[in-house]
Amino acid sequence: MTIRKVGVVGCGLMGSGIALVSAQAGFPTVVREVTPELVEKGLKGIEKNLARLVEKGTVTEAARGEIRGRLKGVTSLDELKDCDVVVEAIIEQLPAKRELFASLDSLCPLHTIFASNTSSLTITEIAAATRRAQRFVGLHFFNPVPVMKLVEVVKTIATDPAVYEEMVTFGAKLGKTPVRANDGGGFIVNRLLVPYLLDAIRALQEGVGSVVDIDNSMKFGCGYPMGPFTLLDFVGLDTTYYISQIMFDEFKEKRFAAPPLLKRMVLAGWHGKKTGRGFYDYADPANPKPMSL
Repeated sequence: MTIRKVGVVGCGLMGSGIALVSAQAGFPTVVREVTPELVEKGLKGIEKNLARLVEKGTVTEAARGEIRGRLKGVTSLDELKDCDVVVEAIIEQLPAKRELFASLDSLCPLHTIFASNTSSLTITEIAAATRRAQRFVGLHFFNPVPVMKLVEVVKTIATDPAVYEEMVTFGAKLGKTPVRANDGGGFIVNRLLVPYLLDAIRALQEGVGSVVDIDNSMKFGCGYPMGPFTLLDFVGLDTTYYISQIMFDEFKEKRFAAPPLLKRMVLAGWHGKKTGRGFYDYADPANPKPMSL
């Protein structure tokens, strides 16, 4: 089949980014949020991103108008019923995703492909809420979506091979490098990344090195763009903790178990940059101060 129109559910950080790259790729794109206020907020964020692209010379003024013209913000799921693919980017909670897709399943024609942007939940379990498991995949984008070049295209044991290949092609049309992944906890990136981040916390707990020394070791010794604690603060400690719980529940392996320090920090509300404190204190954002144990 040919994908002509794209639907995105959720116009937050991830959803707005997915909608933007879809419109940039030439697809008429409908993005849905639950209230007019959230629709307006999401579209304003997209417009700011477009303005930055114009300033950088990446997008012309004329192209900006064309891209914006391909975007439509709505509050009703009914507006998605003629989309060829619908990408979900809502809260990372299984019941909410299953409820959403069950509703979409009764609205959208049988040819519509469903995709979830989940980073950790099992695609099979989400797809089970619909009658089209064979037309269901994972499309895991990375933050910030307009900048990050990767998308994990996730297939389940029930995904139709032709549908899967169509979605790999779709990912490339969005300007991303698609990687093929099977439906297992964390897919490829988080399957490798989460144990690394948790090991860094364990190393800190055990006195192997300080926050700054461990960060610098991975930056200048391994060539990583940022150290594990800087990355943890950027991703969100609560997000990492949540993902680790899902992965531990699936694999029952120690490497996916959250260290006590991570749990304590999450309970204390130290979630990283978004709360102003994590492994670094961001009271002065230009000069974050590392925590000490």
